[in-house]
Amino acid sequence: MELKDMNYLLAIAEEQSISKAAVRLYMAQSSLSQFLTTCENEIGFRLFVRTANGVRPTAQGQLMIDYARKTLSEYHLLRDEMQDIADLKRGSVIMGISSFRGSYLVPPVLNAFHLEYPDIHVKIVEENSIVLEQLLLKGEIDLAMIVLPAENSRIHAEFLIKDEICLITSSTHPVMEFAHPTDKPNRTEIPKTIRIEDTAPFEFALNSYDTILGRESSKLFNRHGIVPNAYNDSLSALFSASIGASGRSLAFTYYTSRHYFHSAEFLAIDDEFLSIDLGIALPPGRYHSKAALALRDVFFRILQN
Repeated sequence: MELKDMNYLLAIAEEQSISKAAVRLYMAQSSLSQFLTTCENEIGFRLFVRTANGVRPTAQGQLMIDYARKTLSEYHLLRDEMQDIADLKRGSVIMGISSFRGSYLVPPVLNAFHLEYPDIHVKIVEENSIVLEQLLLKGEIDLAMIVLPAENSRIHAEFLIKDEICLITSSTHPVMEFAHPTDKPNRTEIPKTIRIEDTAPFEFALNSYDTILGRESSKLFNRHGIVPNAYNDSLSALFSASIGASGRSLAFTYYTSRHYFHSAEFLAIDDEFLSIDLGIALPPGRYHSKAALALRDVFFRILQN
């Protein structure tokens, strides 16, 4: 079985659908179906059971999936060690980060990294912190920016930056009448602040509860006995922040997003300090390539200055 065949199997297993796996792999569904049929005929076992909702692996299929994942991980490790012989003159590195945060934090890091190592290619994997931790444990990515503390005790991440959760709006939104200069600069670097009670009359664009912003905003409202006026309460971080920046509604975001929404207004929550810690993690118990370590160092140099 070739490496590309293993990638095909993993895509089918992870997507639990041949059609979705085909889209992910940029190939025709019929071609992927034919590959699976040929593979099953050669092996002599069914690898997946077709169901009304997609596919699920058989016992033999799960063995093959585990083998493919382990083989690809070992190949990745071998490639890293061979790449290091070239002493950062060529090669690649795979890094993971959340989509929203990556949209404004990663570009300056990539620019600086490319200037130093022009022949090292960086592949980006966009997932939430929990998924990124699993990819680190499997050795499928070289490093990741994750929220601290890590969910898995095997993941040891170095603290990178603290990111404050705040409100985002526009300068023309009527809520700005209630904003005032921050009087506790030792607690927040956001220049303006507001009482959460003063936001109650205004419409919010909120995030789903299974996200950090969704959970923290819900806890904040509950602490202050506020039922938010929200017609949209399950938006992505980028979508809600974009609506907030436009002045259509208020939204919660991370203060680091000021690098993305240059003309927006950011408001700290008076008498509250909501924040998360971000860190850089490498795969535990595995070889770390020179390229991965170099990219990690650039992250610290750029984002801590």
